[in-house]
Amino acid sequence: MTHQTTSAVAQSDRLKTLSPRVGASNAPAMNEELLPFTVRLVRNEGDLSKAVQIRHSAYARHLPDFAETLRSAETADADNGVVVLLAESKLDGSPLGTMRIQTNQFKPLCLEQSVALPAWLKTLRLAEATRLGVTNERGGRLVTTVLFKAFFQYCQQTGIEWMVVAGRAPVDRTYDRLMFEDVFPGMGYIPLAHAGNLPHRVMLFNVETAEVRWAAAKHPLFDFIFRTDHPDLDVGGQPHPYVPPMAMPTFAAQGATLPM
Repeated sequence: MTHQTTSAVAQSDRLKTLSPRVGASNAPAMNEELLPFTVRLVRNEGDLSKAVQIRHSAYARHLPDFAETLRSAETADADNGVVVLLAESKLDGSPLGTMRIQTNQFKPLCLEQSVALPAWLKTLRLAEATRLGVTNERGGRLVTTVLFKAFFQYCQQTGIEWMVVAGRAPVDRTYDRLMFEDVFPGMGYIPLAHAGNLPHRVMLFNVETAEVRWAAAKHPLFDFIFRTDHPDLDVGGQPHPYVPPMAMPTFAAQGATLPM
């Protein structure tokens, strides 16, 4: 991720802010804001092709060698418990951003190929965001921010308890600003197999307490995430009861064993 939360989002990149609306009597007033792009789930091969296109081009700017492995769709894109987000321009339908979300309902998270998560965390419903890629054109920061909101809303709708990410320097500072916390405090950066063995910080974010924590911190994106309805953001799905993750062996961790 490359956007900076402290700068929020550029007002000039938005199309129109409509008047506030109020839903249920006990619900806070919500502004409605239109965006110059849509964010939705990939539904077919054409959508996935667009996601792969922007994924490859984004990685090629910073990690050209690793990007060569991302020219085609990955097997993980079609796994059970996986969805791919796609941001598309309203003007011409061109891809502007993408993110892959994997839950641990059917198998361990990708990062568990490289590191063993703490026992308390593995028993909960988790979702890991990977393969984030965003256009380098004007408005890229807004796309990134909306993709984060889409990730958060998807987790809310599907009963995910913790959002998990892995950030390399300096991208990890963005997750700090979003109030993610380290899974392994003091461990620093850990090489991850699914990220080209580049060192990353493994971080997590509690979904249920997010609104309270951001309100208390007066987070600059609080209104954007919690008090603004974006009709152009549609992650589908409906909330469903908690289903414990399937019991299956974890991947063998590569390198030194990390403290639990």
